[in-house]
Amino acid sequence: MPPPQTTETAADRCRRYRRRILDISQSGVPLHIAPAFSCLELVDAVYHDLMRRSGDGGSPDTFVLSKGHGCLAQYVVLEDLGVLTSEQLDSCGRPGSILGSHPDYGVPGIEASTGSLGHGLGIAAGMALADKVRGDDRRVFVVLSDGELQEGSVWEAMMVAPSLGLSNLVALVDLNDFQSLGRTSETLPNFYPIVDKVASFGWDCRDVNGHDNGAIVEAVRGRTGTAPTMVLGRTVKGKGVSYMENVPIWHYRSPSAEEYQQALRELEAAAEAEAARA
Repeated sequence: MPPPQTTETAADRCRRYRRRILDISQSGVPLHIAPAFSCLELVDAVYHDLMRRSGDGGSPDTFVLSKGHGCLAQYVVLEDLGVLTSEQLDSCGRPGSILGSHPDYGVPGIEASTGSLGHGLGIAAGMALADKVRGDDRRVFVVLSDGELQEGSVWEAMMVAPSLGLSNLVALVDLNDFQSLGRTSETLPNFYPIVDKVASFGWDCRDVNGHDNGAIVEAVRGRTGTAPTMVLGRTVKGKGVSYMENVPIWHYRSPSAEEYQQALRELEAAAEAEAARA
């Protein structure tokens, strides 16, 4: 079950998370900010609205971030939930820190070492199968990137999961149309349409706005429950900061002091505009 709701909306929470990531970026360490910004709503929706955690009754669900380079999105959520400390997050990427530019198993809240792309879905499928064999009712959530879907290991896992009846497996894809420094649609146009390919393997596949918390949650809660589920979230790389959005160089780069201030102003302006519409 999701945690108790507050008056803070998902959009407010994700803006706060983006500001926190921007704050961390001023440590002078290059970080994968734009990739984290594109998958932030997907990660937020899983943790705050979909996952059953310890204390909610029953076995807690599991989360695997296959898109390891987007780990800042996971780190800020784990800090918000009290799993990671502010001191740990402030030291992200620095010598001696437990938090690197990709998540490592053994760090509080991290269930698998990822970032070598193509492994997360197979890991999650293995976890889901083990739970099924044990009769455990927990679900396994995994977030992938669309560039990562070109890995053969992903398609192997995609093929076997329905054959094993892994209805307890929920995959969410950060479909931002970028793979590192180029557009996926230009590099591999035959990759599309993705939804038809996934569905042909026997998945319950849904296509949503990946920055719309309500759409993400509805897609997962509305799944058939008889097959593994894949939610294709259409997203924008660098979402929320104009000079980062869909600009390849921001795949692995931290903003200057001036760029940092501009990003904060844009996030504040977006919050004010949303409040005015409410």
